[in-house]
Amino acid sequence: MRIEDALRLAQEAELDLVEVAAQARPPVCKLMDYGKFKYESAQKARESRRNQQLTVIKEQKLRPKIDTHDYETKKRNVVRFLEGGNKVKVTIMFRGREQSRPELGYRLLQRLAKDVEELGVVEAAPKQDGRNMTMVIAPTKKPVKRGPGSPTASEAAAAEADAAEAAVAETVEETTA
Repeated sequence: MRIEDALRLAQEAELDLVEVAAQARPPVCKLMDYGKFKYESAQKARESRRNQQLTVIKEQKLRPKIDTHDYETKKRNVVRFLEGGNKVKVTIMFRGREQSRPELGYRLLQRLAKDVEELGVVEAAPKQDGRNMTMVIAPTKKPVKRGPGSPTASEAAAAEADAAEAAVAETVEETTA
């Protein structure tokens, strides 16, 4: 179609003639309300920005010679971060002679990954980087919005285990009676 004919059609329909693909042979044009098109595309962009999720990486630092209580505290922090839907970067810092024993740090990171495997998956395997060894753990599911009195995932799992034990005990009593 000639340009003059296309412009005439656009004026008759009270629309705009918009060039869609300038590089094509022949160039492709479309009849549309350009103001409405710009408004709708801006709305789509705004909606996609609203639905975008910001990824936050929390960091937890450990030492190779860590006591069990301190390890449990650090693990509890990692669990809290994963339940909140954040990635966790676990860093083991080596000092002095500890640098000659990187396998201690590797085993510690593997133990932590095994302890939190129901909440997160290892995204970046343990890697030595100078004096530090790092590993990144990503959450397996979306964060759960909890109210102030709601149980955490570990408390909910413990409650489910208690309920299962009670059910087993009831069936045992019924079969013996």
